[in-house]
Amino acid sequence: MVETQLRASAEARYADELSRLAAADDGRRPAGWVLSARAVRKFILGDESLRVTRKFYGDDPLVDRAIVSLMSHQGLMLVGEPGTAKSMLSELLTAAISGQSGLVVQGSAGTTEDHLRYAWNYALLLAEGPSERALVPSPVLSAMREGRIVRFEEITRCPQEVQDALISILSEKTLAIPELGADRAVQARPGFNVIATANLRDRGVHEMSSALKRRFNFETVRPIDDPAFERELILKQLAERLGAVEVRVSGEVEVAELLVQTFQDLRTGRTREGIGLNRPDAVMSTAEAVNVLHAAALDAAYLDDGRITGRHVASQIQGVILKDSAEDGKRFKAYIDHIVKERAGRSGPWRDFYQAARALKLV
Repeated sequence: MVETQLRASAEARYADELSRLAAADDGRRPAGWVLSARAVRKFILGDESLRVTRKFYGDDPLVDRAIVSLMSHQGLMLVGEPGTAKSMLSELLTAAISGQSGLVVQGSAGTTEDHLRYAWNYALLLAEGPSERALVPSPVLSAMREGRIVRFEEITRCPQEVQDALISILSEKTLAIPELGADRAVQARPGFNVIATANLRDRGVHEMSSALKRRFNFETVRPIDDPAFERELILKQLAERLGAVEVRVSGEVEVAELLVQTFQDLRTGRTREGIGLNRPDAVMSTAEAVNVLHAAALDAAYLDDGRITGRHVASQIQGVILKDSAEDGKRFKAYIDHIVKERAGRSGPWRDFYQAARALKLV
C-alpha cells in the first residue's frame, strides 16, 4: 500500500520494533523512560535476534555516551557538519526513550522565548485573565510536565538571549509561571531532558554562552568514513523511499558504489588511490548522497527504462555541487577530468558517469 504521508515519525515507522523491544525488555529502566538503556541502544544500533534494524551508522560508542548523557542531569548537544544524521539520531533517541518524538523547537532567527516557555490564547486571556485554560505551553513546558525529552533543532540559529532561557530550565528543572501566581511553577517530571543540535557551519551565527554550554554534554557526529557502511545506509534509505511509492528500479547497487566513492573522495580531499584533491565547499554528506541516488532512481524510473546508470547520477549530482560556491564547479570538473576519466576506462558505471558529467555546465 502506498503511504498516505510523506514521512511518519520514528515511533510510527518503527512501531513493531519498539513493541518487540518492550516485550523482551528486562533491563533496568531509568525513571520516566519507556525502555531500558540497553533496549534504547538496540533500537538504534540493531538486534538481529529481535528483528530490529540498525538505524544509525557510524560511531557506536557515541550512541552509548548519548544514552548515558540523557540519564544524567546534563542535556545532550549533537554537533557536526550538515547532513551527518544529527536530527535523525535525536529523533531516534527521543522515540525510544519517551515513546514519542514530536516535542520539537525549531531554531531560527524568529524563535522567541515564548517557543521555549509558554504563550497565551489572547481571546481567553482577555475573557478570563491568566488561567491554565488560556496558557499555551511550549514543547519544553509540555516535556517538563510529561517527563519526556524535547528536541531543540539548530539551537545556534536562535539569538543568544533566547538560547539562555534554557539555562535555568536545565539547571533547576523548573519553569516559573508568575502570571498564574507568585509561587506557580512547573517542576519537571523524571524523564525530562533536552537534546539540541547545531551545525558546525553555523558557529559564529549565535554562539552559545559559556553558561549554557556547561549545561550540555557535547558529542560530535562525524561523516561516515566506512564506504561499506555508507553504501548500506544509502541503499536502505533508497529502498524505503521507493517502497513508499511502489517504484522499482535496477542497477542501484553498482551505482551506489560509484556514488559513495565520489562523495568520500570529495569529502576528504583524497581519493582511494591516495591522490590529493581540492575539496569543494559544498556539503558532501551521506544525506546529500541519499538525495542524489533517490533523484537518479526517479529519473530512471519515470523518464527512462528503470535501470539506474552513472548517467543518471551525473545528471543529479550537480544540484549538490553547484550550491555554495562558484569555484566548486571548477573543482568538480577537475575531479571529472582526472580521476573519473581514469576510472572510466575500467568500469561501465564510471564510463557512463564520466561521459554525462563532461556535458554538465559546471563553470
